[in-house]
Amino acid sequence: MSRTPSIEDVDPQETAEWLDAIKSLIQEEGRERASFILKRLVDTARQEGVEFKRVTTPYINTIRLGDEERMSGDMHMERRVRSLIRWNALVMVMRANEKDPDLGGHISTFASSATLYDVGFNYFFKGPNEHSSGDLLYIQGHSAPGMYSRAFLEGRLSQEQLEKFRREVDGGGLSSYPHPWLMPDFWQFPTVSMGLGPLQAIYQAHVMKYLDNRGLIKAEDRKVWAFLGDGETDEPESLGAISLAGREKLDNLIFVVNCNLQRLDGPVRGNGKIIQELEGVFRGAGWNVIKVIWGRLWDSLLASDEDGLLKKRMMEVVDGEYQTYKNRGGAYTREHFFGKYPELKARVSHLSDDELFRLNRGGHDPYKVFAAYAK
Repeated sequence: MSRTPSIEDVDPQETAEWLDAIKSLIQEEGRERASFILKRLVDTARQEGVEFKRVTTPYINTIRLGDEERMSGDMHMERRVRSLIRWNALVMVMRANEKDPDLGGHISTFASSATLYDVGFNYFFKGPNEHSSGDLLYIQGHSAPGMYSRAFLEGRLSQEQLEKFRREVDGGGLSSYPHPWLMPDFWQFPTVSMGLGPLQAIYQAHVMKYLDNRGLIKAEDRKVWAFLGDGETDEPESLGAISLAGREKLDNLIFVVNCNLQRLDGPVRGNGKIIQELEGVFRGAGWNVIKVIWGRLWDSLLASDEDGLLKKRMMEVVDGEYQTYKNRGGAYTREHFFGKYPELKARVSHLSDDELFRLNRGGHDPYKVFAAYAK
């Protein structure tokens, strides 16, 4: 099978033979056998002194397109509802600050994670019923406006309550962040104090496993979902106990890290690749990491990337540049992302600037998010 030579490949024919061999093995004997062979190869290579320093995977989605579980909802209706929730969350914060500019509030956190929550609420989060006590949700604190907005659309909160966002002194207001002491009928857990939400989630899942293993309280397939931001992982408490989760094999615990590449004072961790950094940290602690980076509009480009040039370019670009591409539009993206390599730029010559701008990120694609949650 002919292939375009890989970048810096000194013997593309030999490389192609190795790639054909592993593909043939997968096709004939399955992925489990292929995984076994690869592990033996790696072990042998290490014994012979070959070093493997990479603890991360390529900068693409973990789940292959052909392995994605498909969602079966009314996507047009769900998108409409999601847009209304985002809009109301924005307006609620803005109206609060029109009355008192000192109130503050967060807009971008929920705007960047609306799809992550929406897919969860629509398809995966389980409430309490006669058979189960339901899932436990540790909501990212700065996304609280989005939870209030959803509750308003569902009829659980009134417009008067939304008008009192962060104005609780006179009664009837909404707390700034998730706080069950202030709103016991709404929030399950407080999550904004110095990264304590993720830490609590780990120990909550651990206790649930402990009780189930000893026959005290059945797990009932309950899950603990913890939503956090990439900037939040700077707090030592956020990652301080992840090794416990890996060691205890807490398969009832799910962390959803919203990597919007932004923290309060600039790009996360300077200007590197926070997704890769976090993947290495979690994989090293024994977690199963699923990356959702690119939306479905990238699928055809990635499928045709036989020489790996697009994946190479994706890996080269740092977080701040990815923010700039979305800010400056399709023409800028064509010249500065694809344009670094003439052959890569030629591959998108059939796409307009508007189509390049609409190449979506995975966290905003409900299909990709659904596939990750279903895994």
